[in-house]
Amino acid sequence: MLQISVYKEGLLKAFGHDHLISADMLSGRVLFNAEMLEDSSVDLTVEEASLRVIEPGVSESDRQQIQSTMAGKAVLDEQSFPAIRFTSTRVMREKKTSDGWDLTLEGSLTLHGVPKSISLPLHLSEEDGELRAYGEVSILQTDFGISPIKVGGGAVKVKNRIRIRFDVVADKRRP
Repeated sequence: MLQISVYKEGLLKAFGHDHLISADMLSGRVLFNAEMLEDSSVDLTVEEASLRVIEPGVSESDRQQIQSTMAGKAVLDEQSFPAIRFTSTRVMREKKTSDGWDLTLEGSLTLHGVPKSISLPLHLSEEDGELRAYGEVSILQTDFGISPIKVGGGAVKVKNRIRIRFDVVADKRRP
């Protein structure tokens, strides 16, 4: 599960919507070494075409409009940039917990064709041949060349900072 929360602001924000977006198509590879976590790595890809506006309380026509705007040239431009990718460059162990590890992954997030270094805090656990990682991170759209959407002359606009939450399971038995 990968969810992106986009919030509204502005003088007339009461007339806008916060947006909740979910990604259905995640793929990637994890190299995991429990004895030397620093030797582990992650490469994750999200197909932009799989991003779906899922927020409750929004009409179907509004949802389709939000979806169209998000996929279009003004925001993600999924025709030109069909995938979002994270590639780790460093794994730092923060602490061992009773059910796994609290870690920070440093790496490159490529969104809208722009690579940017980020730090990704997460909790990692291992059970029954599966690795599970969950956490959240906030990013600025403008760091990736995306101008937050404004309507009504900016009376309602999307905040620059968005929040990404993830809960990802990797099957260790699969090559």
